[in-house]
Amino acid sequence: MLSSLTNLGLSENNLTGVIPDSFGNLSKLTTIYLHTNRLSGSFLQEFGIVSSLSDLKLSFYNFVGIIFASIGTLTKITYFRLFTNKLSDLISFEQNNFTQLKEFHIFGNQFTGHLPENVCSGGLLENFTAYDNYFIGSMPKSLRNCTSLNRVRLNGNQLIGNMGESFGIYPRLTYMELSYNKLYGELSANWGQCQNLASLKISNNDISGRLPLELGEASQLQVLILSSNKIHGKIPKELGKLKFLLGLYLDGNKFSGQVPYNFEMLSNLEQLNLANNNLSGLIPNLGKCKKLFLLNLSNNHLSKYIPLQIGNFQFLQNLDLSKNFLMGEIPQQLGDLKTLETLNLSHNALSGSIPSSFDKLLSLTSIDLSYNQLEGLIPNTKAFS
Repeated sequence: MLSSLTNLGLSENNLTGVIPDSFGNLSKLTTIYLHTNRLSGSFLQEFGIVSSLSDLKLSFYNFVGIIFASIGTLTKITYFRLFTNKLSDLISFEQNNFTQLKEFHIFGNQFTGHLPENVCSGGLLENFTAYDNYFIGSMPKSLRNCTSLNRVRLNGNQLIGNMGESFGIYPRLTYMELSYNKLYGELSANWGQCQNLASLKISNNDISGRLPLELGEASQLQVLILSSNKIHGKIPKELGKLKFLLGLYLDGNKFSGQVPYNFEMLSNLEQLNLANNNLSGLIPNLGKCKKLFLLNLSNNHLSKYIPLQIGNFQFLQNLDLSKNFLMGEIPQQLGDLKTLETLNLSHNALSGSIPSSFDKLLSLTSIDLSYNQLEGLIPNTKAFS
């Protein structure tokens, strides 16, 4: 009966039951916040009747069922948030006239079908999150030229599409995650022109081709995760220019050649994973990467000796150099890694004895030195016992 009501906020309580049908009579509502309660039932078609809505938030519910087609009549909607429910079936938008849409969050449901094609038809979309659903099909066409984008998370679906054709240049974009889908093709040089991009995560897809040199121009990049794809060729030395890079994961691809020599200039690097490739040559000198706490170069074709400089990584917690062609003795300097928890040097051609300095590795909980040519005494420490 509150015919003049424009804003309704009942969030973060312990409300139970279903939303009354009479909410559809509140014709002047612009904002509805009912998130973080214990409401349940099917998602009401009546919300589609409230065409004045600009802000809808119904997250953290036990809603089930589908989003009705009449939701597409919400032409004034700016913030659309239905995440972490149990909504399923197709999202069917009757009109798709979301010309005012800035945020669209539907992650953590059980949606199937295709993502709405015109989600950025108004050119205002900033945040788009639909991860952890069952979406299929290609990327919405309106995303390619959606220069307003700031944050996108579509990971954990079954989306397909050519990476070189589905995305454009996004001057405001800071975060993009597309992991665990079925995307293919080569990465476009356009990513290098996303000057505010801080995180790019596209692991566990079918991306192929070479890594574009232009990626080194994304000067604000902090996290680059391209694990478990089919990217080949050399790792571009241009990545060594990314001075803010914290995490680099290129494992599980087909990279060959040597690790770029200038990676030692990545002084902020904390995690480097290049495992399961076809890299050859020496383990790179990473002496200036003082902040490293994860270094994984396993299952490659790296040869010669373990660099003494690794002993300078005072924050290193995980070191994996297994399944290479390393030879010579294990450096005593590894005993200086006081924070080291996991060490794997197995499946190499290391010789000599286990360094006595390993007695100082008090944080070590897991060690694997098998399949080498070691001899002598075993240290009397927690990890070995």
